[in-house]
Amino acid sequence: MEQPLYETRKEIYARAVSGWFAGWRWALVFITQLVFYGGPWLLWNGRQAVLFDLVARKFYIFGIVFWPQDFIYLTGLLIVSALSLFLFTAVAGRLWCGFACPQTVYTEIFMWIEGKVEGDRSARMRLDAQPMSVRKFARKAAKHGLWVALSLWTGFTFVGYFTPIHELAAEMMNLFVAAGPGKSPAPGPWESFWILFYGFATYGNAGWMREQVCKYMCPYARFQSAMFDPDTLIITYDPERGEPRGARSRNVDAKSLGLGHCVDCEICVQVCPTGIDIRNGLQYECIGCAACIDACNHVMARMGYPKGLIRYTTENALQQHLTPRAMLARSLRPRVLVYTAVLLTIVIAIGIALYTRVPLKVDVIRDRASLSREIEGRWVENIYRLQIMNTQERPHRFVIRASGIETLQVVDEGAVDIPGAATRMVPIRLRVDAGRLPPASHKIEFEVSAADDAAIAARERSIFLVR
Repeated sequence: MEQPLYETRKEIYARAVSGWFAGWRWALVFITQLVFYGGPWLLWNGRQAVLFDLVARKFYIFGIVFWPQDFIYLTGLLIVSALSLFLFTAVAGRLWCGFACPQTVYTEIFMWIEGKVEGDRSARMRLDAQPMSVRKFARKAAKHGLWVALSLWTGFTFVGYFTPIHELAAEMMNLFVAAGPGKSPAPGPWESFWILFYGFATYGNAGWMREQVCKYMCPYARFQSAMFDPDTLIITYDPERGEPRGARSRNVDAKSLGLGHCVDCEICVQVCPTGIDIRNGLQYECIGCAACIDACNHVMARMGYPKGLIRYTTENALQQHLTPRAMLARSLRPRVLVYTAVLLTIVIAIGIALYTRVPLKVDVIRDRASLSREIEGRWVENIYRLQIMNTQERPHRFVIRASGIETLQVVDEGAVDIPGAATRMVPIRLRVDAGRLPPASHKIEFEVSAADDAAIAARERSIFLVR
């Protein structure tokens, strides 16, 4: 007898639902996709507003240009994202998973396309149960064709954040139009690979795997319990009010039958994208989308019962019958306050750092081929290379000065013009009167400042060798 090593996946036919939470979910779908698909097409100062140019090692985010030396800001962003996830989870459970996670968003879009092409839940179940026919093949082909088109457009948009999207669009057109004089080349191998790879991932995750990604691939479902406590808002079924469950007509008094408010319609199960029964208690498969709340509220309204049989509440509120005000008051507990304080501190620190950020970076490199040499008897000369990065998008003329030794002189012209968002390596020769200095390494300091804006200045220390 063969024993399967894993449970065979059961097809989930999620039922469409409307309601307050469904409205919020679709609003976030619209907002996130408007930002994602529209972001790379925005222009700023004549170039793409948001562009992560890995080849040139520059990140353009509206009016700010980030360089590899600004990696600290990326670190800060990751820390803020992690702390925000911890905070939101501690307060209200898996809000990210249920409303803003890309897996949830694209699954929602793909399911909407599926419903428009194949029909509602019962129609899809009947269609899948039928043998293959021309009608069934046409509907399946139309659905997958739309899925593939959306997935490829998603991959194209994703790559458009790393390759200027207007250039990428022109290159993509050459795949369908014969190349000629003055036309852009076809997309390179890396652009083509990532468009296809990201498109394939979107198509596979949102079209085929769906709840499997949330249940088995995403690590968040596994460690979320470490961030939950009895005062965390979660989607919960009220067994005290709902049990014992049982079917009945609308005009029958439930108390006379000894029944609770749950009519055992299983609508909450039918609308769940992961196929769980929320009446069995909190389960790691629950992504917190609140579809079951909307569905149950519709049933309660039709039956004439109060809404909220399934609702956002806490374990303590359910057991101790806390009022909403008392429940919300308990949300300000030490864990939440610590998360909030640390998060605000880091956000404020990053904001101050960005506001006071000097758009100039200078690195001093000594010329190793000629550390020190004598010039005209008593003069000693050292050679340096200054890497000057103008991180603003407008050109500046930078003046170079050196200090630290009384007779220190800048031999070369102490000024250089650097275009916007550009780097230049500038050779600089410094000279001192060695008659006044003992043989040693003497501390000096370079100052580079913009001629048109004294606030744009940077200082770097180095040494001057006298032998």
